[in-house]
Amino acid sequence: MQQLVINSYDEFAAYLGKELGVSDWLPVDQERINKFADATLDPQWIHVDVERAKRESPYKSTIAHGYLTLSLLPYLWNQIIKVNNLEMMVNYGMDQMKFGQAVVTGSRIRLVAKLKDITNLRGICRAAIDFKIEIEGQRKPALQGIATFLYYFK
Repeated sequence: MQQLVINSYDEFAAYLGKELGVSDWLPVDQERINKFADATLDPQWIHVDVERAKRESPYKSTIAHGYLTLSLLPYLWNQIIKVNNLEMMVNYGMDQMKFGQAVVTGSRIRLVAKLKDITNLRGICRAAIDFKIEIEGQRKPALQGIATFLYYFK
């Protein structure tokens, strides 16, 4: 995976409608799921009770929280793109987000990103990114939607 380097609004705008990149695969193991459950106070058995999940879950395994999958977006995004000359970057919104299928513990996920829209708002770059978080070996993505970021260039 080669990280895309952007230095200005104009450089970013040149990718409108194009794929920006694909992240590396990231394993989603039980330890990561347990830590997320602890951090979010969401210890639902489908996520943390391995033995019960083997017996009662339709997946025959624990699964990642949907919001855990979503929370990995910034980490995966930073593998795809590096934006220089910034004062700051701010999450602006999420649109048309859909959880397509569960991430079974032990799966690997990755991010595929495309620049859907870009606007210069008096020096602030608003970038809307079509994203898909794929599960290795699966046709249907775990999560897809549009993430919008504000980039404050120097």
